[in-house]
Amino acid sequence: MANIKMDWQKNLLLAAMAAVVIMLIMRWDDFQQAKIASQPVQAQASASATGDIPNPIASASDVPQSTDSSEASSQQASEQNIQVNTDTLHVRINTKGGDVTHVALPQHYAEIDTPDQPFVLIENNASETYSLQSGLIGQNGTDSSSGRPVFSSEATEYSLAEGADTLVVDLTHQQDSATITKRFTFYRGEYRVEVDYLVQNTGDQPWQASLYGQIKRDSHEPYAGTGFGMQPFVGAALTTNDERYKKFSFDDLEDESFKTQITGGWVSMVQHYFISAWIPDQQQTNNYFLRQQGNQDLFLMGFTSAPLVVAPGQSGTIKSQFYAGPKDTEKLEQIAPYLDLTVDYGWLWWLAKPLFSVLDWIYGLIGNWGLAIILLTVLIKAVFFKLSATSYRSMARMRKLAPKMKELKERYGDDRQKMSQETMKLYRDEKVNPLGGCLPMLIQMPVFLALYWVLMESVELRHTPFLWIPDLSVKDPIFILPLLMGFTMWLTMRLNPEPPDPMQAKIMQFMPVVFTVMFLWFPAGLVLYWVTNNTLSFLQQMVITRQIEKADNAKS
Repeated sequence: MANIKMDWQKNLLLAAMAAVVIMLIMRWDDFQQAKIASQPVQAQASASATGDIPNPIASASDVPQSTDSSEASSQQASEQNIQVNTDTLHVRINTKGGDVTHVALPQHYAEIDTPDQPFVLIENNASETYSLQSGLIGQNGTDSSSGRPVFSSEATEYSLAEGADTLVVDLTHQQDSATITKRFTFYRGEYRVEVDYLVQNTGDQPWQASLYGQIKRDSHEPYAGTGFGMQPFVGAALTTNDERYKKFSFDDLEDESFKTQITGGWVSMVQHYFISAWIPDQQQTNNYFLRQQGNQDLFLMGFTSAPLVVAPGQSGTIKSQFYAGPKDTEKLEQIAPYLDLTVDYGWLWWLAKPLFSVLDWIYGLIGNWGLAIILLTVLIKAVFFKLSATSYRSMARMRKLAPKMKELKERYGDDRQKMSQETMKLYRDEKVNPLGGCLPMLIQMPVFLALYWVLMESVELRHTPFLWIPDLSVKDPIFILPLLMGFTMWLTMRLNPEPPDPMQAKIMQFMPVVFTVMFLWFPAGLVLYWVTNNTLSFLQQMVITRQIEKADNAKS
């Protein structure tokens, strides 16, 4: 039992560091390119819809299946594209169905050296499927599995006027007994777009239909360029009555569809730094569905609203909105409850959100994200100053015992039980706790992992320069930061007690090299945090070690 206890104590620090490495080195992806995964899957069995929830797997059609069989036939006409430009969005709308088939973000570049080429979030073409669809289903719906309406508009291009705060784009469709206007309302400085259906019932019977909105997408994963480490989630997400933020990968949806009902709510497509989301009327009960389309590499993530009934001679409106843009925590919080959780900090979100708030507050004071990262790291080190000091004092005392530990090993190396007994006796005599250097560091680890996710998920760092680094969200182009990180790690480890086991000692000697190579491909913002943390740790540990050595010399 003593041998087991001693081995556990001796290997605890190494195990903790190995855990960090395992969590960070998930896969090498610096050379991973954007791909379209089109794996053949078995067709799923059909099932009947319940109530107003669309049948998630009974049809390969884009349009959700209504329980009302008397859907209105769609009007066929020639379709065209409408271009809409604001300060934040370049949007293409197809008049067939009024679908959004292209969204580019002029304030976010595709590449940092191509400011004239905006980042394209949504694109529907021969090689990629990603669009935002919406329509009306039910008794007087315009959309069905047999066809979709073609709208008309006054112009094919709209732009937000200088000094204007809003831009309204109306698409119209004439039914036999109703005039339907699909209205898009764009706002200056916003990535949120309102999509409302205005219905004027000109017939002598009540008009009734439900709104659906959905994201249609294939399973391609955009290139993240995050190097080694935990990979950003790519897939569907929504909020439910049981979970504020529920995620589904494409593999999940291939295995099983999902549906739920909730008052308000939202459904989204999440990727690194950006999302698209449908947000229906938050006052109504809405039905949500996630499903694979047939056995194709296509997935539908959407909602249907409660039916709207318009009396003869009256008018009515169905409201909804979509968001297509960066993961801006503040804006997402304002749009719908829990939508900000799509800024995915993982299971440590309860630590990561306050950390980001502090980081954002510091940036607001100094106006530089690189300096904000440094100051936040300094602040965190200050909070844990006493806890770290306890750890470093324990390490310093263990380091002082290294010669005596070596002597014991030479004397009792072949007798593990005697070695354990004498080692424990040495610890008691010298009043040293071998766990004193490990436990304080383990307590701090969740904070540093949460900060890792904050820096990984913060779109604010994308294309943000700092000193010689043009972009904090990608690797250091000349690898100065990774080399500094390895050097500061090596300096810090020289102050730590050398493990008595030769194999452990060799492994520890190689750790700075391994971490340096790994960090060559890390985003520069993350490496800047590690360099700052290592430097502060080394300085604090060096001061404490010298204080203990000076006190010992004075006693002798």
